[in-house]
Amino acid sequence: MRRANPLLRRLPPHFLTWRTFRFHTIFSGRRGFAGTTNTKHLDIFTEQFEIGSRVITLETGKFARFANGAVVLTMENTNVLSTVVSAKGDAVRDFLPLTVDYQEKQFAQGVIPTSFTRREGPPKERELLCGRIIDRPIRPLFPPGFYHEVQVTASVLSSDGEHDPDVLAANATSAALMLSDIPWGGPIGMVRIGRICGKFIVNPTTNELKLSDLNLVYAGTMDKTLMIDVQACEISEKDLEAGLRMAHLEAIKYIEPQIRLAAKAGKSKKEYKLSMLSDKTMDKVSNIAEEPIKAVFTDPTYGKFERGEALDNITQDVKRVLVEEGDEESLKVLSKAVDTVRKKVVRKRIIAEGNRVDGRQLDEVRPLYCEAGCIPLLHGSALFSRGETQVLCTVTLGAPTDAQRLESVVGPPSKRFMLHYSFPPFCINEVGKHGGINRREVGHGTLAEKAFLAVLPPKEDFPYTIRVNSEVMASDGSTSMATVCGGSMALMEAGIPVREHVAGVSVGLVSELDPSTGKIADYRILTDILGLEDHLGDIDFKIAGTRKGVTASQLDMKPAGIPLDIVCECLEPAHKARLLILEHMEQEISIPRNKNDSTSPRLATLKYNNDAIRRLIGPMGALKKKIEEETGARMSVGDGELTVVAKNQSVMDKVLEKVDFIVGREIEVGGIYTGIVTNIKEYGAFVEFNGGHQGLLHISELSYEPVSRVSEVVSVGQKLSLMCIGQDVYGNIKLSLKATFPRPGILETNDVTEGSVTSAKETDGNASRVQEQQNSASKLSLGDLESGEAKSPTSQVPVIVIRSAAECDEEEKSSKVPQVDNGVQLDRKSKSRPSQNAIHSAPKSKSRKSQDVIDSSTSHSGPLPYTSAKKTKLSMQKESTSDLQKQEGGEQKPKNRASVTAKDLEVGTIVTAKVYQVRAQGFVLDLGGGVRGVYRFEENNSRDFKIGDEMRVVCSSFSNKGIPVLSLVDDK
Repeated sequence: MRRANPLLRRLPPHFLTWRTFRFHTIFSGRRGFAGTTNTKHLDIFTEQFEIGSRVITLETGKFARFANGAVVLTMENTNVLSTVVSAKGDAVRDFLPLTVDYQEKQFAQGVIPTSFTRREGPPKERELLCGRIIDRPIRPLFPPGFYHEVQVTASVLSSDGEHDPDVLAANATSAALMLSDIPWGGPIGMVRIGRICGKFIVNPTTNELKLSDLNLVYAGTMDKTLMIDVQACEISEKDLEAGLRMAHLEAIKYIEPQIRLAAKAGKSKKEYKLSMLSDKTMDKVSNIAEEPIKAVFTDPTYGKFERGEALDNITQDVKRVLVEEGDEESLKVLSKAVDTVRKKVVRKRIIAEGNRVDGRQLDEVRPLYCEAGCIPLLHGSALFSRGETQVLCTVTLGAPTDAQRLESVVGPPSKRFMLHYSFPPFCINEVGKHGGINRREVGHGTLAEKAFLAVLPPKEDFPYTIRVNSEVMASDGSTSMATVCGGSMALMEAGIPVREHVAGVSVGLVSELDPSTGKIADYRILTDILGLEDHLGDIDFKIAGTRKGVTASQLDMKPAGIPLDIVCECLEPAHKARLLILEHMEQEISIPRNKNDSTSPRLATLKYNNDAIRRLIGPMGALKKKIEEETGARMSVGDGELTVVAKNQSVMDKVLEKVDFIVGREIEVGGIYTGIVTNIKEYGAFVEFNGGHQGLLHISELSYEPVSRVSEVVSVGQKLSLMCIGQDVYGNIKLSLKATFPRPGILETNDVTEGSVTSAKETDGNASRVQEQQNSASKLSLGDLESGEAKSPTSQVPVIVIRSAAECDEEEKSSKVPQVDNGVQLDRKSKSRPSQNAIHSAPKSKSRKSQDVIDSSTSHSGPLPYTSAKKTKLSMQKESTSDLQKQEGGEQKPKNRASVTAKDLEVGTIVTAKVYQVRAQGFVLDLGGGVRGVYRFEENNSRDFKIGDEMRVVCSSFSNKGIPVLSLVDDK
């Protein structure tokens, strides 16, 4: 055993203890010398309650203790901190400078910002909109005359992505104002309501909102409504009223916990100086200005600016009187005093006489003017006027990659429909700056954007990105609802297949209070309010929708709340006015226009494998950028998908031609390809085409006339349109130049496979169009018959695809589907045998590495041209002889049948068919026995057939979906 240190044995026993060295016990969780640092115990107060199926917690005392009021609201894993502060000193202004800042920093979802500085930038649109959601219900509750600067800051501390923090931030702000020493007439409660399968849901999650046909945000006090914000899928006014009443019952559940928390930790309200108008000033101004103001407002001939000029003259007259009297106190508040007199005169006249400023009845809508297509060169445009309010709306279509990227803690990562509202100073005859993000413009544009979401086509049917731009040309009230009307017409004029028109109107309210009780004693509802009625009235209730129901709504108010019964009463006059406006809009344009003109945008989606797309992009995207710069088109690349958006058809043709040259496409016998001569030999020329493939243009295929030297006809670097005519015994692709020209002495050219041309004059002009047809698997008109892509050649010559022997053997081994012979499916039990018409290729045939191109099933319905290309694996197939050679060989004549069944129909069968449908590019024919086929218009053939007429046709081939492709029989 070790002996103890003699020095330690001399110390008293109590010296070697933690307390002696002024340490606390380790197990207490505190370390260090006692007395040197004092640990402050935080006084934390909480209130916990339940709304719907969610538990909500209010907490104060832990964060932001220096603020006038600070509250953290928690719902599951989402936490929001809201703070309020007020400026010190006296206020020298005549308005409330309330600022609400809502912040969603990326740390709330565990993400580092992707910006260059790795910091959050200026406020995003969503942050501005959430700030407005908080501002609108709390602003009316500040006492009159309170003009001290107040700032609210709401920050999202954490987000689980399931609950939208905007409603939580508004309730946290209400609680923070209750705890502060700032005078305020709260608290308020805010709640979100959804509806799934007719059942209302309180505080729905983001996943539940995707299934909901209603997104209602409601705020109110214990007995009054303060704010409404609605996005819906054509919900009826009756159902909307039911949702509002349920929302009020749920919203007031937030109020009692805030009162209890304020009783525990709230500060006593501070005495602030209120800027009130004295009775002396009001009496003096009223005596001078009241009668002249009445004369202005009783004259309906005044326009907006004439009325404003007359009121300014009255203000100047009052000012001269006050200057003569030396009343400095009244001069400081002159503008506010005159405005108060104007408000009193207008409201009294509406309540007592039912007369409005411009002489209209209470439920009368101003004169309307609608014009669609006012700027023809644009994708879509419309001009809408209601009274003196005028809005120009334009539509621009773009590629799917043009969609706006969103960086938010909740919601989708992008949106493909955008509506941007612009309010330039000239629309109200003022001089001012115009630029940057404006909260009012963002709010008005978002409201109109919500109104259209219910009627837009789904992305699968219409993949374009859509941008609507609203330019306010003149403003005299309700420009946001005029944007809805003008935007709806512009969307239809652009050819976008919206389901129906959307219109909007703004409803106002003028009320009279009982002095003894402070409650509303009398009121009038105003339809289609003017700007002046909006300024002097109580509410601005904007409601937009279709004939079926409401799609968007927004309620703002100036007094400290309106009873919900009066709010619901405003729905009916808004519905009547909306139907009237829709009638005028439908008279101008009622269905989406067919934009098949030269100025309409074009969109094509092509499917390639990733290797082909890498070749198209080039190093660092240089090749893709070069194509975009040369053509002006936009190309976006996805996983195995290439999307091209062009301004018009000519640009689209150029792009597809360049893409086909780089990437290549399916090589078919009879197909027309553009290539460049790379080398000239005595026996012919070598041509590079179709994305790097080499073909031989033999000297005998240069012209129908004898050619002595190849260089006399073609030269190195020359660009040619050539036809693939097969494969030689060595595996080389054989090309022909003369096959693209008509044979001398023959007026009519022989029809070739799909994608070929018929005359020398059409060869150059239609080359790009042919390429698009070969790339395209579905196109509007006849191509979308029976949801299949019907390949309908203009002759009876079947499509022959060249393949190498090795690829054929490999495909036969791996194939698990029934063999197909000339488009007719064989029985599974029958033995596979090569076609009698096939020419066996040599075993040593050479073939270039093929590119895999995946089938595309994308479709499009609507008036705008949209191509969804379908390409199959590039391969080399055995060459077959043409039908002309078959006829020369003495094969059997085609069979004549009055009607056929699906089993009897085969290539060469002649049948009498009836016209079932007439399309833009051909007929749908009824062959009898439930069998239908397609007939595409051919050159020099009659098109004067009607539904029910009989035609003698022959089955020339079958599409890849098994649909018969028919040709007209020449009885001669």
